[in-house]
Amino acid sequence: MESKAADGGDKTAGNEAVPSHFIRNIVSEDLKQGKNGGRVHTRFPPEPNGYLHIGHAKSICLNFGLAAEFGGMCNLRFDDTNPSKEDIEYVESIKEDVRWLGFDWGDREFYASDYFAQLYDFAIQLIQSGKAFVCDLNAEQMREYRGTLTEPGKNSPFRDRSIDENLDLFRRMRAGEFPDGSRTLRAKIDMASPNINMRDPVMYRVLRASHHRTGDAWCIYPTYDFAHGQSDSIEGITHSICTLEFEDHRPLYDWFLDQLSIHHPQQIEFARLNITHTVLSKRKLLQLVQQEYVDGWDDPRMPTLAGFRRRGYTPEAIRNFCERIGVAKRNSVVDIAMLEHCLREDLNKRAPRVMAVLRPIKVVLENYPEGQIEELDAVNNPEDPAMGTRKIPFSRVFYIEQDDFREEPPKGFFRLSPGKEVRLRYAYIIKCVGVDKDPVTGAIQELRCTYDPETKSGSSRSGRKVKATIHWVSAAHAVEAEVRLYEHLFTKEDPEDVPERSDWLANINPNSLERLTSCRIEPYLVDAKPGSRYQFERLGYFCVDSEESPPTKLVFNRSVSLRDMWAKKEKTVGDSRRNRS
Repeated sequence: MESKAADGGDKTAGNEAVPSHFIRNIVSEDLKQGKNGGRVHTRFPPEPNGYLHIGHAKSICLNFGLAAEFGGMCNLRFDDTNPSKEDIEYVESIKEDVRWLGFDWGDREFYASDYFAQLYDFAIQLIQSGKAFVCDLNAEQMREYRGTLTEPGKNSPFRDRSIDENLDLFRRMRAGEFPDGSRTLRAKIDMASPNINMRDPVMYRVLRASHHRTGDAWCIYPTYDFAHGQSDSIEGITHSICTLEFEDHRPLYDWFLDQLSIHHPQQIEFARLNITHTVLSKRKLLQLVQQEYVDGWDDPRMPTLAGFRRRGYTPEAIRNFCERIGVAKRNSVVDIAMLEHCLREDLNKRAPRVMAVLRPIKVVLENYPEGQIEELDAVNNPEDPAMGTRKIPFSRVFYIEQDDFREEPPKGFFRLSPGKEVRLRYAYIIKCVGVDKDPVTGAIQELRCTYDPETKSGSSRSGRKVKATIHWVSAAHAVEAEVRLYEHLFTKEDPEDVPERSDWLANINPNSLERLTSCRIEPYLVDAKPGSRYQFERLGYFCVDSEESPPTKLVFNRSVSLRDMWAKKEKTVGDSRRNRS
C-alpha cells in the first residue's frame, strides 16, 4: 500500500516509496522560487532540561533530513535560556543521541547563551524604539492583568514609563540591583489581542542562577519566545520548523523579527508525535525518574532515545519509523505496535539467531550415551546467508522451556507431553517417557526422554514428521544469564485517561518489568558484547544490557517479542478494504 503525498506524489528513497509532506513541499517550492538565495538551513533546537525522547527523534530526522535532501545545512542549537532547569548532563546526552541516530552537525554546535550579549542589545533596541518596557508587576498580578481567552487584558500601570526610565531600569536589572522576580522586561504590543501570546509578553526576567556555560555572568535571562527567533536569525536559518503548540507563538516570533528589522526565517509548525501507552512530556518523564518509577532516564521502559538504545532498538528502525509516520499538520496518536514492527523488520535482517531457555526445565535422554557430545550446525540468520553457521553442542542432558511441556496437555497442544514427541531444533526427535517430581511439593524436577538417532536434523533419514519443533540448550555447556522482560510502562493506551489528569501515575503497569535470573543460553553468547542484539529463537529479540552486564553474568533486555501486532492489524485493514471493493 502506497502512502500518497499532500500533492498526490511520492518521493523515492531506495526502492521504497516514501510519502512526501507539506514541509518538504514548502521547501521545494521555496527553492524553485529562489527564496533565501537558494539556501536551505534548518536547526534542531532542544532545551537541555532532560533527555531526548522518541518525539524528538521525529524532529531530528525532519530537520537534518530536509537539510541533507536539499543540499543544505542543519545546526544543533541548545536553547539554554533557563539555567534553573538545565544541566551539562543533558547537553552531553543530547549530542550522543543525535549522533546515535546517524546525524552530524559538523562545526555548527551553537547555544542561545552564545548570543546573550546580542539578545541584550536587541532588547535595548526595542526599548529605544518604544516597543519594550520594564514592568514591576509580580507573577500573580501579571496573570490578573493578562485577561482570559474571552476577555481582553489590561495595560500594566508601568507600561507608559519613558524610554529613558526603561533604559535605566533595564540596565540596573542587568547590573543585579533588583531581587529575583521583582521586575521584568516586556514587549509593548497589544493587551487586547485575541492571541494571548501578544499581550505584552515577558522578554527578560531577573534570575540569579548559575548557568552551565556562562556561570554567574548574567542575572537576567531572556525568555524562550524572545531568544528563539532572534537566535534563528543570527544563524541565518531559512526554515524554523517547530511543533504545533508553537503555532500561536508565530505572530510573536514574526513581530520581534520585524521590529528589529533583521533576517526573518519562516516558522513552520507540524504535529508532534504521540504514541499509545506512552507519555512524552519532559515534566512527566522527569517525575518518573525522580519518584523512582523507573531506574533512570535510560531505563529500557522509558521512551527516551537512551532508553530505546539500551533496550536494543536500532537507529535505522527509529529513522524508518519517523519516515513512515510522515509529517502532518493535525495531531494524532500512533500505535506503538508500528514502532515495534519497524524494529522487528530491521532486526530480522541483522540479528543472529541463537537459542536460550528463559524458564528452564531439565531433560535427560535415557538412551543417549553418557559423556557423548555432538557438534551440530546451526544457521546464524536465514535472512542473510553471508552470516554463515555456528556449532552448538548437544549432550545427554539439556534444558527446554517450562511452557514447552504439559503433563496434562490441553487440546491443540503439540509440544512435549508424556508419550508424545517433538523435534529439537537442529537435533533429534525426542519422546517423553517419564516425569520426576519433588516428593514433597510435587514440582516437576526432570523429564526423562528417549531420542530417535535416525532423525538427526540434516541427515538423509531425518524426514519423519512431528507437529512441533522446540529450542533447547545443552546443560553442560549452558551459560547462565539474567533476562529482563519489558512490557508497556502504562496499562492504558492513553496514560492520561483518568478522571483527574493529575492521577496519570495510577495507570503505571505494575508488571512492566519481569526479571528472570536463572536463564540458560548457548555458549555462542559467552563473549557477547554490551549492546549486541540477537534473536532468541521463538522468544523475541534481545540486547546485551549496556549498563549491567558484568563479566561474571550476562544481562539481556528483551527489545521486542516476535508477535507482530502491527502486521496483523495491517492485514485486517487490508482484508477489510478488499472485501468492500
